[in-house]
Amino acid sequence: MNLSIFFEPLNEDAFPGVNKVRTLGTYINRFISKFPDWRSADIALLGVQDNRGRGDQEAQDNTPPPAREVRKKLYNLTKGTGQCQVVDLGNLRPGITLEDTYLRLKEIVEVLISHHTIPLIIGATHDLEYGQYLGYEHLERAVNMVTIDSSVDMTEDLGATPNKKQLRQILMHEPNYLFNLGQIGYQTYLVEPEVLATLEKLHFEAYRVGQVHHNIQEMEPVVRVADLLSFDISAIRYQDAPGQDEANPFGLTGEEACQLCWYAGLNDSLTSFGIYGYTPAHDTRSLTATTIATMIWYFIEGYYHRKNETSFTNKNFTKYAVAFDNESDKMLFYKSKKSEKWWMEVVALSEEKGSRIVPCSYNDYLMATKGEIPNRWIQMQARMG
Repeated sequence: MNLSIFFEPLNEDAFPGVNKVRTLGTYINRFISKFPDWRSADIALLGVQDNRGRGDQEAQDNTPPPAREVRKKLYNLTKGTGQCQVVDLGNLRPGITLEDTYLRLKEIVEVLISHHTIPLIIGATHDLEYGQYLGYEHLERAVNMVTIDSSVDMTEDLGATPNKKQLRQILMHEPNYLFNLGQIGYQTYLVEPEVLATLEKLHFEAYRVGQVHHNIQEMEPVVRVADLLSFDISAIRYQDAPGQDEANPFGLTGEEACQLCWYAGLNDSLTSFGIYGYTPAHDTRSLTATTIATMIWYFIEGYYHRKNETSFTNKNFTKYAVAFDNESDKMLFYKSKKSEKWWMEVVALSEEKGSRIVPCSYNDYLMATKGEIPNRWIQMQARMG
């Protein structure tokens, strides 16, 4: 498939000094005159400049492309210790309508993940994650999604802009292939109680920003289960990311955002990653662009430290069986000898649905040894039915 017809090439003059020795700009093959060979790449960057999700046509016409500002910072970062088979496809040409843009993004994501290349999307508004999600429809299997956001974009308000209700679109989409949704970093005073009740009813995981502050390591299993992940910049506090429409003095720190991106890169199952909501017009000192560039750096570096831990039958895992006093059943846990990460086996309520081995934390194992069933186990079993 000729993907180049969907993209606008980059203007090399906009990125001075990006070819310095040992910088990422030296290693990333960019679409300037010749479209890069994305089939041989591990990760493909692409910008999506479509602001219509925030209901602002004027912004669509006049706002600087967010991906351009991020690229200026990213290309000048020093390359990490891993490889760097990364290409930059340029900026996706917006569709005539916002729905057309979703469908174009769907097609790009579908093609890239089919060829085992991870699309790394820098999008203007968070509703574009809907197009990212649609790219998984062809797989014909259930997928797991994680979104990092200060709010939960599931409002039923008919007058709301698209970037406030894309999660509802995802939940209502037919065919329904969403198995699990993890929400990280929400702030309770920004979310309607009915929305949180819906997440609980569906047995989805949701974590307040305070829980992330308290123990960010507990977010690693949440991220590790994801097939696709989206990150709204509004989840980061204003001090570290002022380039956003909904500035908030509370939220994730830039360091926590980078840690979560590192977890995403390490995730063997993750096949697409989107960063949304950056508004360059509010970023007078390019601090947000620097934060996002660093987040991408950590994602790329994490990718090249993956352990390929997907089989639990080999000698690289230690198996633990935890028995309960009043029950004959045992809870099984697996610990990797390479990464020291944990998984647990969850048995479905219905015998014909079998069991699943899912990511967990060491704390989940400790709870089981004390006779308590981890909440993560209960939620997974409920989703399995």
